[in-house]
Amino acid sequence: VHACGVIITPDDISKFVPVRKSKDADLLVTQFDNSVVESAGMLKMDFLGLKNLTIIKDCCKIIKHIHQKDIDPDTIPLDDELTYQLFQRGETNGIFQFESPGMQKNLKALKPDKFEDLIAMNALYRPGPMEYIPNFIARKHGKEEIVYDLPEMSGILAETYGITVYQEQVMLLSQELAGFSKGDADVLRKAMGKKIFALIDKLKPKFLDGCAQGGHDTEVAEKIWKDWEKFAAYAFNKSHSTCYALIAFQTAYLKAHYPAEYMAAYLTHNMNDIKKVTFYMEECKRMGIKVLGPDVNESFYKFAVNKKGEIRFGLGAVKGVGEGAVEAIVKERKENGNYQSLFDFVKRIDLKAFNKRAFESVIYAGGFDSFGHSRSVYFFEDHNGLAFFEKTARYGQKYQESIDSSQITLFGDTIDEVLVEPEVPHTDPWNTLELLNREKEVVGFYISGHPLDDFKLELEYFCTHSVTQLKDFETLKGKEILIGGMVSQVDHRFTKSGKPFGTISIEDFSDQHTFFLFGDDYPKFKPYMTEGWFLYAQCRVQERKWDKEGNLELKLVKLELLSEVKEKTIRSVTLSMDVDAISPDMLENITSLSQENKGRHNLKFIVHDKQEGYSVQLRSKLCKINLNEVLINSFKQMPLLEVQIN
Repeated sequence: VHACGVIITPDDISKFVPVRKSKDADLLVTQFDNSVVESAGMLKMDFLGLKNLTIIKDCCKIIKHIHQKDIDPDTIPLDDELTYQLFQRGETNGIFQFESPGMQKNLKALKPDKFEDLIAMNALYRPGPMEYIPNFIARKHGKEEIVYDLPEMSGILAETYGITVYQEQVMLLSQELAGFSKGDADVLRKAMGKKIFALIDKLKPKFLDGCAQGGHDTEVAEKIWKDWEKFAAYAFNKSHSTCYALIAFQTAYLKAHYPAEYMAAYLTHNMNDIKKVTFYMEECKRMGIKVLGPDVNESFYKFAVNKKGEIRFGLGAVKGVGEGAVEAIVKERKENGNYQSLFDFVKRIDLKAFNKRAFESVIYAGGFDSFGHSRSVYFFEDHNGLAFFEKTARYGQKYQESIDSSQITLFGDTIDEVLVEPEVPHTDPWNTLELLNREKEVVGFYISGHPLDDFKLELEYFCTHSVTQLKDFETLKGKEILIGGMVSQVDHRFTKSGKPFGTISIEDFSDQHTFFLFGDDYPKFKPYMTEGWFLYAQCRVQERKWDKEGNLELKLVKLELLSEVKEKTIRSVTLSMDVDAISPDMLENITSLSQENKGRHNLKFIVHDKQEGYSVQLRSKLCKINLNEVLINSFKQMPLLEVQIN
């Protein structure tokens, strides 16, 4: 069944085409495809559903809840400067249709400042028309002359700087130049859009004759038609591109003006995709938005925003915590205020809805951290083997049962006086790695941080690939492959013939890859096979020796400790800038940062003069710096400055 195809008929559909009921829904479907249906005189429409529309809707709900402000997406001003600045910086992760790295690069060069630029870029960024993007950008900024084959074309092609981008432009030009009727123009649009070359060839003589009758040079008309024939391979519908650009603008407007609210809505709608949540949490960090773990006093089922403008993790994303458990937590909190302590929580919560599995998962995810106990405390067992959180839950259950039966005992004591709260045990907190691994167990990724956070510099500047880029071996043949990561799993095994071998899984921020170690490789790399170690790996793609079909494998060549890479490799930091970009503020910032971070690494500069076409390389003799992530990030945040580590 077509994802969004709907047939509209003037009368009962069964009078026109054979139909049957769908298996999965109470819908009538026909086996006739769109071309047969249309030739039978019916209208086939595509009604496309997009989750981005729901993201916009949910974001507006969060804005209403936090700021008491109603946002109507349809009234968002299409000349909003802050939104265009976001597009110009290429900060479009999470923006519908505009978030690929290639698109971001083109946006930075294009610097769109009107809605028509976004419509055009959406239409151009696809196989075929992509080759025209450099011309489009150059013409917008006056670096390339805008040329029209005929003066009459300027009115129709002006908005796209003389480049034919849309089917609608072809329709209007065929009417303007060759006197096509609107019907003929639509036939030409369909022929090009559906790549019906027989129909295109049939319309060519009519176009050339029409141009001749209009007094246009036949050779020029031939050239225009040839351009259109090439255009048939990628013709795009402007109305379609406009709708997409509008949704993109609405999402970008919300991200620019209400960043935390927008990212909370976006994370909610990708809650079941671990890789996407991890990626967009990194985007939140880049934007300076804190993403906090779940908390029983602030979290809802979905991601939410607190009063400080921080994103609070949704409890619905925690494994083992069902919708019923979250509903019980939120309902009680709304009715009677925040939970004051762990004991207050177990007294008030519906323990039938919030069971042992949910209790465990919320602890692992950090949902009770605000009560001041380390997570290890909850799992401290007494002499009967009963964990503290279980003992606390039993206390809550007894309290609730007592409330139901009687408020006061025979001796006049209150329930609080009779039921004594369990004593909070004292135990060492989990180490960072154990705490993060427990989080990952119930959420699928790390929330509080990442074991590799201390090695971001090494991973960014000394690794040629991330683990997720190691999928397509064919494209990696002959390339130097350097990756860094944490050993997440090891296994020591034996083959059927009794020979030892092993597997080692290395995980970075993006993914995990498992290497199989046979023969001499196993004893060679065995000293590094310890879970939790941080390694720097040199690899290569080669044909499997035992595989007659020539299949490829990723082979480990060398391993070393990631902690030693920076000391062995880094000698200097180079700051590149254009001579026109140098200002007193820039120099003052570089000077103060360098003085605050004195060390043993050289500080170099490359100054480019693009107008004169040369560069000057300089080295600071007086100042040496201590390379660290804070310093590099400070340099990177300075506009018009590029950072290289050598």
